[in-house]
Amino acid sequence: MPVYEYLCEDCGNEFALKMPFSEHEKGGITCIACKSKNVRQKLSAFYAKTTKKS
Repeated sequence: MPVYEYLCEDCGNEFALKMPFSEHEKGGITCIACKSKNVRQKLSAFYAKTTKKS
């Protein structure tokens, strides 16, 4: 499940949420500190974790 990073434009809080693609596309993300809906997604690195050993 992907982890999305956000920045609250109102209080400056940076936070990450783990959610499925379908939930992310619905939008409606609120800041976990001040409950503001004025948040934007941050650009972050992508990585994949697998259980298969090389």
